[in-house]
Amino acid sequence: MTPPAPLTPSTPPRRVRPEPALLILEDGTILHGSAFGARGARLGEVVFSTGMTGYQETLSDPSYAGQIVVQTAPHIGNTGANAADMESSRVWVRGYAVRDASRIASSFRAEQTLDDLLISNEVVGIADIDTRMLTRRLREHGAMRGGIFSGAALETDESELLEQVRSQPAMAGANFLEEVTIAQPILLQPEQEPVATVAAVDLGIKGATPRQMLERGLAVHLLPATTTLEDLLALDVDAVFFSNGPGDPAAATAQIDLLRGVLDAGLPFFGICFGNQLLGRALGLGTYKLRFGHRGINQPVKDLQTGQVSITAQNHGFAVDLPIEGIHTAPHDDGRYGRVQVSHMCLNDDVVEGLRCLDIPAFSVQYHPEAASGPHDAVDLFDRFTELAVAHRAGRKES
Repeated sequence: MTPPAPLTPSTPPRRVRPEPALLILEDGTILHGSAFGARGARLGEVVFSTGMTGYQETLSDPSYAGQIVVQTAPHIGNTGANAADMESSRVWVRGYAVRDASRIASSFRAEQTLDDLLISNEVVGIADIDTRMLTRRLREHGAMRGGIFSGAALETDESELLEQVRSQPAMAGANFLEEVTIAQPILLQPEQEPVATVAAVDLGIKGATPRQMLERGLAVHLLPATTTLEDLLALDVDAVFFSNGPGDPAAATAQIDLLRGVLDAGLPFFGICFGNQLLGRALGLGTYKLRFGHRGINQPVKDLQTGQVSITAQNHGFAVDLPIEGIHTAPHDDGRYGRVQVSHMCLNDDVVEGLRCLDIPAFSVQYHPEAASGPHDAVDLFDRFTELAVAHRAGRKES
């Protein structure tokens, strides 16, 4: 019997030494890691997201315009990327920081790797850094200006890179609306006969939002953020929606004036996230910047009327300033809009998570009931919006 041939060890795959990259915070913190995605330099506000899944929805959320996102989940990219999971036409984050970037995509739905998606959208990323330490620093000291540098950008001295980080404008006062909004109005029709028609002002809207409306039989006029009140009223809609979006709500003066015109016209209103903050400012309330914001898909929110707790998706760095308890008179123009109360609160830190107007048909929430990657605990808010639109249409017919 011929003895078996001796086994020879296989040659291990050749590992390519990763290219270096730096993440620098304005307080002087410097993290050394590996280049991920595009190469170059990107500056922005450094924030963290606690989402365990849905990284592609995070990347394509226009609310992240102007920001560098740090993922707290350690392993990112294993399911790759595909066109179906994009919540907008492109990736909006300026930079992306992860601990362990998957080198392969292990999903039958994947059409490209996450690395390829970042490269095609010119997003500079960094991997192989201690994201836990970075997150703790942002929690303790608040969101900071920062930058990710790789490739030719590393030829510059670190002290000069730090100066670039510190010289960029802060998020307070920033306005990205004309950057993220659509260029022209679009009419979206449901498959069945519309039960009502609404205007959705795009302040950085995600694809899941009009889908929720269309599923409920609403025809949707998707409008640019620069739409005038005259143009909006000419559409003869039954209700108005303001979307999520990036930046400081105090800087969105034109949109606040537009919303006041909507309220003056008696149209039902529903706002999400940035839309919630703009409702607050339209009512004469203040807004303020949170220390590190709420970003992720695991934020507990309590409905103060029913006591029900929902797990919600959130992405915001500003909040409405209004006492949680009691009923208040909206201060704008000597109480023109009547009474308002906080409808929802965050159980982590008591931040206002929703507003309910008692004398006009307007309400809003700070979180994202339409989050495509979940959770979907509060998606029935679109049912409430639809009911208001249908009732307004019926009332107009009777009169």
